[in-house]
Amino acid sequence: MIVNFSVQNFGSIKDKQILSFEADKSAHLENAYIVNINGQRILKLALIYGANASGKTTILNALEFLGGMVLNPESKKTSELQFRPFLFDTDTPNQNSIISIEFFHKNIKYFYEIVFNKIAIVREELYFYNPNKASVYKRKTNLENQFTEIGFGSKFSKNKTFGKTLEANTLWNNTVLGGYLKTNINFHELQEVIDWFKNYLRPLINTKTELKEFITSQIHNNEISKNDVVNILKKADFNISDIIIKEEEKEIPDGFIEFLKRQVKTPNDDINELEKKGKITAVNVEFEHTVNNTSYSLPFEEESQGTKRYYGFSGLLALLIKQSTVFPIDELESSLHPDLYLHFLLSFLLNAKTSQIIATTHNREILDNKDIFRNDAIWFTDKGENGATELYSLADFDSSVIRDTTNILNAYKSGKLSGTPNLGDTFIDLNL
Repeated sequence: MIVNFSVQNFGSIKDKQILSFEADKSAHLENAYIVNINGQRILKLALIYGANASGKTTILNALEFLGGMVLNPESKKTSELQFRPFLFDTDTPNQNSIISIEFFHKNIKYFYEIVFNKIAIVREELYFYNPNKASVYKRKTNLENQFTEIGFGSKFSKNKTFGKTLEANTLWNNTVLGGYLKTNINFHELQEVIDWFKNYLRPLINTKTELKEFITSQIHNNEISKNDVVNILKKADFNISDIIIKEEEKEIPDGFIEFLKRQVKTPNDDINELEKKGKITAVNVEFEHTVNNTSYSLPFEEESQGTKRYYGFSGLLALLIKQSTVFPIDELESSLHPDLYLHFLLSFLLNAKTSQIIATTHNREILDNKDIFRNDAIWFTDKGENGATELYSLADFDSSVIRDTTNILNAYKSGKLSGTPNLGDTFIDLNL
C-alpha cells in the first residue's frame, strides 16, 4: 500500500507537494478506511477536489510516469524522458525534477526516489525498513560520460561482476529498476519492488479509458469471476442477469500491426506471432437483461454510456476486493449518477482489504455527509499566484477554519477551503 507520494517540478507542480495516506489520530470510520500495517495506519482512499486546470490530474500523471520509468525503460540512451517540468518560471525548466514514493509490500516498507531531467536520471535511491531503515542502493549519473554509477548498501555485498552488469544495463535515462529488467541477474529486493510496481500499481484510468477489453480479459483469464461482476452490476440496479462473451476470428485490419509496433517500442513475441497468424481474435460482449421472466440480449455497443462505464468499474471493484492493488482514477464521477458514485465508493471501502483508490473528482455531494468520509481522505488542489499547484488535505485546516459542526460542502462552495474556480461575470461582448 502507498504511504506517501511526493512530486516536485513536474507539470503544473513547482514546489514539493505530498499526497499522504497516513491516517491522522481520528478513529472516525476506522474499520472502513484504515489498514494497520506494522503499527502504521494507512488509508484506503484519497479523493482530490479542485478547479479545472488546478493540477489534480498532474498528481495522477506523476504516479503514472514513475511506474512507466520502472517498468518500461527506454531502449536508447538518446531518447528524452516524456514529461514537462514547471514552465511558468525562468529557473525550473533547467532544474531537476523529483518524484518519491513510500509503500508497503509484503509488510516491508520501501522508500524510492528519482531525481531527473529531460535527458537523464541524475540520482536515484532505494531504502527498505526491516525493521530499521537501510539503503539498498544509491545511484548517480556521470553526465559527462553518460555513465551510471551504483553503490549498494552495507547489507548487500555484491560482487564486482554483478555491479558492472547492472551498471552497463542501466542507461543514463533508465532507472536502476528498469536496468535490472534487462539483466539475467537476481536481486531479491529489486525484484520485490518491481513486483509491487507491476502488480499493485495499476495504470491511470481516465474518462476516455476503454475498460471493456481489460475487464473482459480478466474474466476470460479467471483473474476475476464473471458471477462476481454480474452480482456487482445487479446491486447497482442495472437489471443485468448475465454477461455473454463470444470470441470470433477476423482478418487483421490494414496498418494494425504497424500501430502495435509503434505503441510497444520493441516488438514482442505476441506481436510477431500475431503477424504470422494473420488473424485477430475479436471478443464480443453482450448483456442479458431479464424482464418479466424473459431474457433479452443486448450488444455492449448499444448499452448506455453509464452501463458501459460501470461494467468496467464492476470489474475494477472485483479486482480491488479480491487482490491487493491501487487504481488511480481521473474524474471518478464521469457517467455515474451521484448515488451510484457513492455506492461504488462505499462498496470499495466496506469490502476491500488492502487495496487503494486515488481519484480526482468534482462530485461535492460526499462532502455534505460526514458519516461517509474522513477529513484526511479529502484533498484539494489550488493554483497559487505563480500558477503552480498547491496540494493540501482537509485535515490540514485547524479548528479556526473547520470545526466538528462545520458544513464542509458549504465551506467548500463558499471558497473557504479554496480549490474552486475564480470566475468572472457571465456577460460576454463578442465585439470586444
